Amino acid sequence: MEKVLEVNNLSISFTQYVQGLNRHDLKVISDLSLDVNEKEIVAILGSSGSGKSLLAHSILGILPYNAHVTGEIKYKGNTLTQENKEELRGKEICLIPQSVNFLDPLMKVSEIAIGECQNDKEHDEKKVKQREIFAKYGLNESVDEMYPFELSGGMARKVLLSTALMNNPVLLIADEPTPGLDAQSVKETIMDLKNLKENGQSVLLITHEIDVALKTADRIAIFYSGYVIEINTVENFKNQHNLLHPYTQALIEALPRNGFKFTEGVQPLEVVSGCPYYENCPIRTGKCENNIPDLVEHEGIMIRCFNYLEGNYES
Repeated sequence: MEKVLEVNNLSISFTQYVQGLNRHDLKVISDLSLDVNEKEIVAILGSSGSGKSLLAHSILGILPYNAHVTGEIKYKGNTLTQENKEELRGKEICLIPQSVNFLDPLMKVSEIAIGECQNDKEHDEKKVKQREIFAKYGLNESVDEMYPFELSGGMARKVLLSTALMNNPVLLIADEPTPGLDAQSVKETIMDLKNLKENGQSVLLITHEIDVALKTADRIAIFYSGYVIEINTVENFKNQHNLLHPYTQALIEALPRNGFKFTEGVQPLEVVSGCPYYENCPIRTGKCENNIPDLVEHEGIMIRCFNYLEGNYES
């Protein structure tokens, strides 16, 4: 199976100046690695505001000027340069943004979806395609003449999705597509994303809603304090004993259906010298305090944990 997207050892930091001219580098993503195969949905699951969206911005080449990036991003086996990202952006790689504020408030939604055209012929051709895609997602002709402020939350999400599909992208990046939606709209969004996979497209789903990830994705990457600490199949998430990292297990045990078994502690905001989960981990050892475990593969599962790697881990 072809890998559509490969992210290898990606780190992102930002230069900041505090108290005058004192320079400070704030690291937000550390050593992030994951991949997305063709016709696959991979969810990256992490707390709100943890920096997950920066992965999308890095893939698309839209990080701010003060960002410092190391690591490698490949698309269909080829390393992406800034020039490649700009060529592919909006064509083969498209973003479904998290905010409806991305819709121009001064344009009718049909024109937003159609975008810029070189001539009337191109506009007419795109108009036919826009109407076909809108109809596919239950947006009738009256929606074409609406402005973004006239749309419901669910309708706006479908317009964002339809706009992303106008150029038949290979890879779709869905950045927090469900917050603020009612239960029916969330259900429809999940089905829309799964239908994309059935139609041959690949999806990177960025979310902080665990149930959305569980109902949508084929694999889930757990994002914690700037690191991916486990990548596992959705099938294994049905039983926390099939999960390898203690944080991933705790995450599942905290779900309502498992009795809200919360654990104490918070995610560290600053870079730590050792394992990012050290302070909250029930099975930590001395080695974990000042050393960061690598993310390694074992039988198709990716895991970042010394206890597991050294055979001391019991699920």
